[in-house]
Amino acid sequence: MISTYSPLRIRLPNLISKLSISSMASPYSNELAAAKKAATLAARLCQKVQRSLLPSDVQSKLDKSPVTVADYGTQAVVSFILERELPSQPFSLVAEEDSGDLRNDGAQEILDRIRHLVNDTLATEISTPLSIDSVLAAIDSGRSEGGPHGRHWVLDPIDGTKGFVRGDQYAIALALLDEGKVVLGVLACPNLPLSRIGVENTESSNAEVGCLYHAVVGLGTYMQPLHGSSPVKVNVTAIENTDEASFFESFEAAHSLHDLTSSIAKKLGVKAPPVRIDSQAKYGALSRGDGAIYLRFPHAGYREKIWDHAAGSIVVTEAGGVVTDAAGNPLDFSKGKYLDLYKGIVATNQKLMPAVLKAIQESIDESSSSL
Repeated sequence: MISTYSPLRIRLPNLISKLSISSMASPYSNELAAAKKAATLAARLCQKVQRSLLPSDVQSKLDKSPVTVADYGTQAVVSFILERELPSQPFSLVAEEDSGDLRNDGAQEILDRIRHLVNDTLATEISTPLSIDSVLAAIDSGRSEGGPHGRHWVLDPIDGTKGFVRGDQYAIALALLDEGKVVLGVLACPNLPLSRIGVENTESSNAEVGCLYHAVVGLGTYMQPLHGSSPVKVNVTAIENTDEASFFESFEAAHSLHDLTSSIAKKLGVKAPPVRIDSQAKYGALSRGDGAIYLRFPHAGYREKIWDHAAGSIVVTEAGGVVTDAAGNPLDFSKGKYLDLYKGIVATNQKLMPAVLKAIQESIDESSSSL
């Protein structure tokens, strides 16, 4: 009698799984490898700074928002790695920071600290330490305006700087635009637990933390330990009933209208209180089904920047979700540094989106009529 046992048959699913992540990613495989490397190194720099944050490490911009040595250091590291790993491609980077304040009188001490952090992070990547001028040039590589043509990297070196300063959630958010469309996204979330977060447990002191998400258009979203391997495919929740849903929103009330999101949740019959965390880590958590809805409604007059949503949006959409403005329009990343959108941003699964959009418009109408 012929045995039906076959080692090949046993191993084939694992082989297929590995091939689906590596060889299938060929359209942007080099870019993905470079982006993951850049984000992982940048996360290492951020972790070092956050563990022993000095008062002098935090500065204020003209708009009163904080910026840290880790923001500048991350932008320099990511810029350096992308240019070095992809030498045959024209390099364009749309990023949040520039070196203007670092060139002012009295900035030498903080500039020296940034240079030290960058060179320490890149120690295994370079034979000669970068000079101050080289670090400043790397930071200023992020001055591209983006647009509808060609390829443009989009970077938020630390998304959620206030969370970073508090010791909470933040993300290194890196995306690639190709002819105005987001085709690749990487989110490094150093403080996000690998296990599920939610209403009952937004921050677990015992959970292993550090997640790296990556998504390529048409190939799904994967999550892995930040400093490990073995990516696993993730998907948004399949919940269809809004009363079973939970939702994410910004931790900072200054970043989103919490009263409006509360009204929307009430109309949807959402029973769970909101999960409030900083940064695009919300997109990562949503992509693996930790919650069902993400709502963001900035205050009047605020214009959303593309680096605040480019990476996170593709991480969610490739996990089977939908990301739109408050009227259901797709986000358009082809118009430069800013997003032109109606009222706010919503992310959820395809089943819930119609009900969520309906509740949003009703709540907006009620809020307008009460003024």
